[in-house]
Amino acid sequence: MEKKLTCIVCPMGCEITVDLDDKGNILSISGNTCNRGEEYAKNELTHPMRQLTSTVGIDGGIYNRLPVILSDNIPREKMFDVMEAIGKVRAKAPVKRGDVILSDVCGLGVDLLASRSM
Repeated sequence: MEKKLTCIVCPMGCEITVDLDDKGNILSISGNTCNRGEEYAKNELTHPMRQLTSTVGIDGGIYNRLPVILSDNIPREKMFDVMEAIGKVRAKAPVKRGDVILSDVCGLGVDLLASRSM
């Protein structure tokens, strides 16, 4: 079986082809121009991770929404759970960039951080 991926590690966007056996084990990886692309393909097929940015409501800020980012990548299958948790959060100004808005989001060991001061 053959799986095609577009690498998102760098701006080159290599088209990577991964050959898999009938059990889903990787036989070969081609099309990447660097080792990072090979690592991306392996991770994407075995344990895909994603970074998440969003906004939360904020009281007393100059705007009514505060941009936020997770402190690390999370498993792709947890994205909707994390978004649901973020949707329940409301911050209170003043907030500094990097402040923890929500600790240990969904028990994943990542924090929700303010990505700007307000």
